[in-house]
Amino acid sequence: MTVAAVLLLAVTVMSAVIDWVAVRHQHKPVEYVFKPLTLVALTATAVALDPHDPTVRAWFVVALILSLAGDVFLMLPGDLFVPGLASFLLAHLAYVVGLVSDGLDPAGVLVGVLVVGGAFALVGTRLMAGVRRNEPALAPPVVAYMGVISAMLVCAIGTGRPLAIAGAVLFYASDALIGWTRFVGGHDWGGVAIMVTYHVGQTLLVLSLV
Repeated sequence: MTVAAVLLLAVTVMSAVIDWVAVRHQHKPVEYVFKPLTLVALTATAVALDPHDPTVRAWFVVALILSLAGDVFLMLPGDLFVPGLASFLLAHLAYVVGLVSDGLDPAGVLVGVLVVGGAFALVGTRLMAGVRRNEPALAPPVVAYMGVISAMLVCAIGTGRPLAIAGAVLFYASDALIGWTRFVGGHDWGGVAIMVTYHVGQTLLVLSLV
């Protein structure tokens, strides 16, 4: 990694930790600053590092910018869940294109399909039941979103890159926690868990570029 990338990564980590503390203590003014700042710094990190494939890096940067838009929608007052969902859906599509550009191993893709199938059986079915029970109008976009993020996870596993796989798993877990909190039931630690898995997942995806 370049010196600039290391320094920007340090800023990313510090900003993320401050955001986690703000989320835990429900300090919205601090969250409004450091939640987007974390993605801005992480995007700059991706731009500054020396990637193994510039094309993959370009698609990851698009995904990070779309994720930043999703972060802003989801943290603002009012219910902007659908615009946030749409932003992250597009972000996952960008990640899919980037991961496919990196090259996929058929055996790895098969493993990914099995992992996603198991996750849907354990979590997805209950989450969709909660959507249909509590907010049935959101069922179609949630199904579409689950399909796209599942494809992202399958493709990450298909690359065989450990950091990409770990990052995609954590990103998947973060989104599952968001859905569970909204449609099934929340927990006191839910907000912090969502942000920790999200930030660490995105960071690992960026580090997989090296």
